[in-house]
Amino acid sequence: MFEFMMTEEQKKIRDEARDLVMNIPREYILDVHSDKIKYPREFLEECGKRNLLGLRAPKEYGGRGLKWEDQIILAEELGVPGMIFSCTAGVTGAVVADALIHAGTNEQKQKYLLPICKGEKFAAECLTEPRGGSDFFGSTTLAKKDGGDFILNGQKRFIVGGEGADLFLVYAKTNPQGNSRESMSVFMVEREMGVKTEYVYGLMGGRGGGTARVTFDNVRVPKENIIGELNGAYDIFNHMMIPERLDSSAMIIGTVRPAIEIATDYTSKRKAFGRTINKFQAVSFKVAEAVIKIDSCRGFLSSVAKAVDSGAEPAYCRRLVSEGKKFTTEQCWDISNLCMQVMGGIGYTDIYPIERILRDLRLSMIWVGTNEIMSLIIQHEWYQNRAHELATGTNKRIVELDCISAFEKDEKIYE
Repeated sequence: MFEFMMTEEQKKIRDEARDLVMNIPREYILDVHSDKIKYPREFLEECGKRNLLGLRAPKEYGGRGLKWEDQIILAEELGVPGMIFSCTAGVTGAVVADALIHAGTNEQKQKYLLPICKGEKFAAECLTEPRGGSDFFGSTTLAKKDGGDFILNGQKRFIVGGEGADLFLVYAKTNPQGNSRESMSVFMVEREMGVKTEYVYGLMGGRGGGTARVTFDNVRVPKENIIGELNGAYDIFNHMMIPERLDSSAMIIGTVRPAIEIATDYTSKRKAFGRTINKFQAVSFKVAEAVIKIDSCRGFLSSVAKAVDSGAEPAYCRRLVSEGKKFTTEQCWDISNLCMQVMGGIGYTDIYPIERILRDLRLSMIWVGTNEIMSLIIQHEWYQNRAHELATGTNKRIVELDCISAFEKDEKIYE
């Protein structure tokens, strides 16, 4: 969000986040990015101490009772030292927390949401499986009823926070023979219930987030740990598109912002042919393009957050957050490439963090639904909306008819 749009309270949140980021030791950041630290637990604990986890949670459960317009400010700032810092904070404090805010019982919120907001326990969302991530209904993780409990068997992979989480929000089949939209449930599973995790991935970027394989082998989960309704995972999944994609989009803006600042500073000092290279339009125009892109992302995302906070129609919000995720991730990827290009060979080394930022950003177009899935959602909701508009009438001018030959016979043939 642009500073001129922020309230004084929002500026305070931004400054709190910046103070936290400023006080992360350099060696800690390097150890996270090199995978020496598998999961930034100390960082997340500090977030909790500063009341920067679960901003949107009600105050009685440890949050601040704020809005998405506030959360995206925090997510951007926490992304500055690296995408994985904002990502791990967002998974536990925005994504899993939002499932509890949206669908949890008072008891579940007291038991799980409160310690998440305090930074005493951390959570991971378990959706993606070895057979695929975008095919939500293709899940093969099963939860069979056994008395007052469910026995959970299956495997999830690419789970951010899997290595360090205490709690796991798990999607599993509870009614395999039922219609797909009524076949799955969501469980809150505690690590102590027998969850096994294995940190196995040599990731190109996004390192240090505890991205792991998570296995459930006859894990017994009490029925009280179902989030929402039995066989009601579809409704929760639909809702979770918002926190996943909105928070992800904001953190990416923060991740790439330093690249523009570094490229600006470098090109203002680096000389070639007797003058600083920012005097060459081939260089400065690329920086200008990067600035346009990040400002466009920030402006659009602010509008999306405002739409969600306003309680706009859910399908409309799903379309907007999907547009925001696709647009922001692709523009920020372009920004990282533009910044590397103007810096030349030095940008391809680890003397500057441009190469690390670029590696981190590549993941953003894959996770929480690939950008191809975003296009699928966007076109579906757009066509549905237009069909409804035509069927129910519109107060907009039908410009198609404003042509000389608009009513010419035998020209508008559709079959």
